[in-house]
Amino acid sequence: MSPREIELNKGVGVAGQRWNLLAGDVPFPAAVLSESRMAHNLDWMRGFIDAYGLALAPHGKTTMAPALFRRQLEAGAWGITVATSQQAQVAAAHGVARILIANQVVGRANLAMLADLAADPALDLLCLVDSPAGVAALGEACRTRGTTLDVLIELAPEPDQPGLRTGVRTAEQLAAVLEALDAWHGVLRIAGIEFYEGVLPDEAEVRRFVRRAVDVVGRLVTEGRVERVPAILTGAGSAWYDVVAEESAAVAQGGAVQVLLRPGCYLSHDDGLYRVAQEGVLRRNPVAPGLGVPLQPALRIWAVVQSIPDPARAVVAMGKRDVAFDAGLPRPATCFRPGRDALPQSVPAHWEVTGLMDQHAYLALEPGDDLAVGDVLAFDISHPCLTFDKWRRVLVADDAFEVVDVVETFF
Repeated sequence: MSPREIELNKGVGVAGQRWNLLAGDVPFPAAVLSESRMAHNLDWMRGFIDAYGLALAPHGKTTMAPALFRRQLEAGAWGITVATSQQAQVAAAHGVARILIANQVVGRANLAMLADLAADPALDLLCLVDSPAGVAALGEACRTRGTTLDVLIELAPEPDQPGLRTGVRTAEQLAAVLEALDAWHGVLRIAGIEFYEGVLPDEAEVRRFVRRAVDVVGRLVTEGRVERVPAILTGAGSAWYDVVAEESAAVAQGGAVQVLLRPGCYLSHDDGLYRVAQEGVLRRNPVAPGLGVPLQPALRIWAVVQSIPDPARAVVAMGKRDVAFDAGLPRPATCFRPGRDALPQSVPAHWEVTGLMDQHAYLALEPGDDLAVGDVLAFDISHPCLTFDKWRRVLVADDAFEVVDVVETFF
């Protein structure tokens, strides 16, 4: 490994090196975040949340990057959502004071880790329950540790709705969980209701589900079953957060319930799965179009053309180990030829990645296209969650393509 690669891997002092992507100062492939686009996306989402009087608890599993958690919190986020006790431990170790584990925690070691975190008086920690068995296991772990824990009852779509998810589906299941929680009074505190609407296929089903969640949390508050004030109602992934906001804004305005939205992909956004989702938000939501330029894709993979084995195909040194491919293949966005171009140039619309191997991408061309070995391509991605998790360090570059930061991930 070269001294430069060692410095990059350590992430120490890189911003002061004035390395530039176009000058060949960093090894490729590289995951690169646009500083200006991230800043824009943070401002855009804050404007959206403020317009509805809600709070934001973005899902940290997207990036698992505490440096990015910090930026989200500085931009007004209530706290950070995670999916596992291990992820919660990472967030807590990096100073996140409010953590929502939007999942059931099961398994002896995981429960012990959770109970240890809950014992920290400086940490506001919540997790989910959806069964008497889960309640009992969680309660025993907290009782053994001598601590209390706020829990959210997870709702699932009703039996006649499509989509399968953890959570209680019927009134009878909800009653059983409430009865189980009664047995752990003083150890587990009912804090409110959680749901995830992303498994549902269309707007009508999502609205129906959110209205049910609003009704249930309101009823539990009225009945005096919720011990946290205000009670929490939380849902919303990165596709339907606008619908959740519309359907829950009224209960939030009442003051007895705090609504937390949990989109995780807005910071980096993408040019695939979530570009399409955001187009839906802009079509149906009355607030989003008025916030100006919408969310912008901020994460790209930069890679070098390695071979052009025939006139209609190039091979790029980027593969499955570098970029997500579960929700669409990466799309070439710009091309830069060292020694010729001052800035990256847009690429022909017909250039297309047709397949990936572990470390190679196949790029379809047309005979006569201007592409050469050594050219540097930047690729837009689809589904940032499964791109971030392939990188221990992600570069942050300004609009002059100078590296201004290195973000470390903890997957």
